[in-house]
Amino acid sequence: MRLDRLPTWAAEGVAHVVVEAPRGSAVKLKYEPALGAFTVSRPLVLGFAYPFEFGFFPSTKAEDGDPLDAIVLTDVATFPGVVRKCRALGILRASQKAKGGRVRNDRVVTIAVDDRRLRHLHDVRELSAREREEIEAFVHASVALEDKEVELLGWGDASAARAAIEAARPGRRAAAPAARRRRSAKRK
Repeated sequence: MRLDRLPTWAAEGVAHVVVEAPRGSAVKLKYEPALGAFTVSRPLVLGFAYPFEFGFFPSTKAEDGDPLDAIVLTDVATFPGVVRKCRALGILRASQKAKGGRVRNDRVVTIAVDDRRLRHLHDVRELSAREREEIEAFVHASVALEDKEVELLGWGDASAARAAIEAARPGRRAAAPAARRRRSAKRK
């Protein structure tokens, strides 16, 4: 079974997230579809570990060419390859240096629907300013010394996060800008 080809959506408003690097991991793992296995992408900077689960939404493709990134806020760790049913809270928009210029590399912040401690959250704005700042600081620190020059572009709410997931699904990217143009024309 190819984890990258699982359905994106589990139910209305609930997406699948494939865990690559579990909470507490000091290495970034990456799912390699051709191998059907996880490989070590790189170690994090000395002394750092993931404070949350990090993974991807299956059957999506972000601007950087990889599946759309997902952060799962949780206080327990799972394992690489675990598929979690998650609800999007928001999106941290980001760009980073890539071959030939800059590329968007957003992270959708989620919670698992079965999380008993955090399931009361519905939007990233319900997190404290400090929690959002710590997520931002981790995103910067996690690529330290990697020559990626991450620039954070701001936060989007749960609705923006769901729209980003949908737009990253095959055949949706071309339709998404057209839909935005139609909505914009209706407002005028």
